[in-house]
Amino acid sequence: MRPEALLHPTAEGLYCPFGKFHVDPVRPVERALITHGHSDHARPGHGHVLATRQTLDIMRLRCGPEFAGSTQAVAYGEKIAIEGTDVCFHPAGHVLGSAQISIERDGMRIVVSGDYKRSADPTCTPFEPVGCDVFITEATFGLPVFHHPSPSIEIGKLLASLRQFPERSHLVGAYALGKAQRVISLLRHAGYDRPIYIHGALSRLCDYYESEGVMLGDLRPATGEDPDARDFRGAVVVGPPSAFNDRWARRFSEPLSVFASGWMMVRQRAKQRGVELPLVISDHCDWPELTTTISELSPGQVWVTHGREEALVRWCELQGIAARPLHLVGYEDEGD
Repeated sequence: MRPEALLHPTAEGLYCPFGKFHVDPVRPVERALITHGHSDHARPGHGHVLATRQTLDIMRLRCGPEFAGSTQAVAYGEKIAIEGTDVCFHPAGHVLGSAQISIERDGMRIVVSGDYKRSADPTCTPFEPVGCDVFITEATFGLPVFHHPSPSIEIGKLLASLRQFPERSHLVGAYALGKAQRVISLLRHAGYDRPIYIHGALSRLCDYYESEGVMLGDLRPATGEDPDARDFRGAVVVGPPSAFNDRWARRFSEPLSVFASGWMMVRQRAKQRGVELPLVISDHCDWPELTTTISELSPGQVWVTHGREEALVRWCELQGIAARPLHLVGYEDEGD
């Protein structure tokens, strides 16, 4: 079987005609398989959604209880037959509940990576390599310039700044799902045991992570009416990046702007955002992790999607691996 017969791009996203399902569709479809809960991959309005239990829980929190006509939870490693096509979800290491999806029929196996990372993260299940004929990989940071430092080194910069500027509130911009909880967890693992203040937009997801056994320590709201700014001197305040551009941020004591993202390697991005302390902490693979993963899997073909596609395609070709870009649209960098 040609792999394109098993899975191919459409306007809605990747489509399997045998199983009559889409993977991470960008428009409402009858049957959707969802890799993880970020809004560019997990959209409401589908007739039926198949995903891990944690991803379904997160979709309910973010999209409301009626986000789909019906749902079915699948465990990691559980094989399910859909119209004679076998699908299986495997850990992706991106955020809580994130999965790669393997699709197999007549001896052909395609693995859709979704978003994934290889670096250690105590807030989610680590990436699991899955042998395949075709590996569909994201390439958010698919350029050789992207070599992300150790997250512990970046958190060390935040702790050093807290010591250097004990009178200033440190406002950490971190995306609500995955990145915020990872930053908090990294602080705790580094020994920071003081209260951490969070924007109200993070509360439900942080509560959910804790209910799933991810310990985040003493979290307190930073959204009360007219709080005494002195309460936040030397404090860590975590919130979605957009919150630091409105009047909410002005309540804090001499706020120092921090942003945790893989894009903080690009100095111009940090400068444009007015970030004083950029932390290069990414929930995606960097260039060495992307190329190492492909080498480890040694697939017959690599299809590259939503990111810097051409450089990774060229690298594959130089290694003697057939590769092509998919040019899918509608996927952003929410979880970077």
